[in-house]
Amino acid sequence: MNNKKLIYWSLVVALAGFLFGFDTVVISGADKQLQTLWHTSDLYHGLVVMSSALWGTVIGAIFGAYPTNVLGRKKTLIIIGILFFISAIGTAFANDSLFFALFRFIGGLGIGASTIAAPTYVSEIAPAKDRGKLVALYQFNIVFGILIAFTSNFFLQDIGANSWRWMLGIQAFPALIYTILVLGVPESPRWVLEYQKNKEKALAILKQINPNTNVEAELEAIESEKSKEVSGENIFMKKYRKPLLLAFFIALFNQLSGINAFLYYAPRIFELAGLEKSASFLSSIGIGIINLLFTIIGISLIDKYGRKTLMYIGSVGYIISLGLVSTAFVLEWKGMFVPLFFFLFIASHAIGQGAVIWVFISEIFPNKLRAAGQAFGCSVHWVLAALIPSFIPFLFKEIGTATVFIIFCVMMVFQLLWVFFKMPETKGQTLEELSESLSN
Repeated sequence: MNNKKLIYWSLVVALAGFLFGFDTVVISGADKQLQTLWHTSDLYHGLVVMSSALWGTVIGAIFGAYPTNVLGRKKTLIIIGILFFISAIGTAFANDSLFFALFRFIGGLGIGASTIAAPTYVSEIAPAKDRGKLVALYQFNIVFGILIAFTSNFFLQDIGANSWRWMLGIQAFPALIYTILVLGVPESPRWVLEYQKNKEKALAILKQINPNTNVEAELEAIESEKSKEVSGENIFMKKYRKPLLLAFFIALFNQLSGINAFLYYAPRIFELAGLEKSASFLSSIGIGIINLLFTIIGISLIDKYGRKTLMYIGSVGYIISLGLVSTAFVLEWKGMFVPLFFFLFIASHAIGQGAVIWVFISEIFPNKLRAAGQAFGCSVHWVLAALIPSFIPFLFKEIGTATVFIIFCVMMVFQLLWVFFKMPETKGQTLEELSESLSN
């Protein structure tokens, strides 16, 4: 893969993932400050203050396919950057919980839409042999954003009573940079052909992307798939049941691992495990580093060994690590045991679900329905990502921390069985070949 333009465009678009990752966990540093400041109950704090961005993400995921198809992949990506910028400025200056929740909700709209537009765009410009690693750059940027957010929170935690404003407001700078950079990428050639019906423009973009390949043959394959389309088709038709169920279950199991619940409440969980506040923030940075390192490993392996192999590794790692976390809370092991077990949990997620989910969902639907299919999978993901963290403070208090993680562990046993019996391998096949094999 020596096309510098292709790599650059993929990286720029994947920066939406950086904003996603940063926005998702930056709130963890402000968690207890905000609850103390506004004197909110555990249930209100979880449902309104902490999870408002996630509810925005749900709406962004459900409706994100519309601008991605109608306005185009590029214009949608620009709008996403603007939403993140508005959210960062708004939360930094919010003076009550409802205004704070409103601006977090706006940022959530950007997250939800980005999980559709960014993987869709990169999957549509990437050659089949490199598609896994290029789409997975989005996940790399998510975990890089998570690491930077944890690090930023650590350095800003003691600058005063309003440190949370700085934690949240600093995101305005990368949001602005991303928005400017994405102005320079071309539109997706598959979108141009599908929605603008402009063969010459699509061919010109394909020549920029793959100057050393037979782009006419690639264009012919895209047109061949397009010729089989039937007006009024949607992802809920019987012929698309297989990719629909695949998207549903990979998204379902992603959140039933407890990953977002943990990322949102990492410092709180570490304090429950007996760590001091400063050690909790440092352990959170450790989580970010482990996440980044194992995401890099996952990206390097995804096109060589395939999506299914990484899901096997991740599933087994989930089961072991969550079992150990549950045991640590049952037996009241204090100190560094829980952070170490969570390092294993994060490594398992990064090399498995983290590296695979956005790649896999972006591959399994035909060109015309890719954004809609991506929206469906992302909606399942984000509904659960909103619901589960919303109730974590309440569940920790009512049924206990150990019980919560035992439930997550059992769910990962079911994921392992699903991977073994139902998940197909998609590496090395073109999008059109996958469409042919998965749609009956």
